[in-house]
Amino acid sequence: MAANRVIGVDVGGTKIRAGLVEPDGTIAQLVEAATDITSQTALLDQLGAVVRTLPLHGVQAVGFGLPTRVDAARGIAVGTAVNIPVRDVAFREEMQARVGLPVEVENDASCAAIAEYAFGAGRGTSDMLILTLGTGVGGGVVTAGRLYRAWTELGHMVIVADGAPCMGACSGRGHVESYCSGQAVDFLAREVLGRTDATAHDLVRDRHPALENVGHLLGIAIGSLVNVFGSTRVVIGGGFGSAAFDQLVPAARRGVLREALSPSGQDLEIARAELTEPGVIGAALVALQGR
Repeated sequence: MAANRVIGVDVGGTKIRAGLVEPDGTIAQLVEAATDITSQTALLDQLGAVVRTLPLHGVQAVGFGLPTRVDAARGIAVGTAVNIPVRDVAFREEMQARVGLPVEVENDASCAAIAEYAFGAGRGTSDMLILTLGTGVGGGVVTAGRLYRAWTELGHMVIVADGAPCMGACSGRGHVESYCSGQAVDFLAREVLGRTDATAHDLVRDRHPALENVGHLLGIAIGSLVNVFGSTRVVIGGGFGSAAFDQLVPAARRGVLREALSPSGQDLEIARAELTEPGVIGAALVALQGR
């Protein structure tokens, strides 16, 4: 059995995916379960049970990626998560008691960032960031080859002052998530197509020109983030981001060229995410690095 084998767990609002991950990023075994959102205790118990369905012999640690802010140093899930019943919980301590192994925890998009950096679209660069355009917008940053372990709620960066309301429980306005998430583009689709059942998928399928403005706003966000982090590559992932990548990027590049300080905008690479299980692999890497 390989040394340093770890388990990565990607916790989502609808499903949990847990994998036994080898040091080269290969997932040796993968399990999935519908997320129990009845209570925090029920979810924590379920996570422990899911981990225990995998073979634990030789496993060094378990990593969890959560869709919420994480205080990585203390292992605490901070505040209230939007899609899962987790609020201000000492997550590392709770899960170590349940699985009997060392535990690390990180935001799910940060897990995706380190996974793509190590084994996917981030290979070959030392400074990159990811934006995951799904139901919401997540983000993670790798700088000088290391995961930036802070809030990195990049989807909640303001790109339009006093703009559209943000998604979910967020009270803010004008965030990246307000315009570039799959849910926001679902609303846009209903508006421009005039059908109550229209979705972002329809705009992508029809190559609708409304996506150009989504790409423009995405580029505004990317340009601002590059000015902060000095990233040389930006990876676009998430269900909507991957599907609409080719239609978003041309307008996004123009936005980047306007907003990013020269020569960062000219040199920036924008790449589509490559991995099929970045959350699982990234959570495993976080666990491995915590050893």
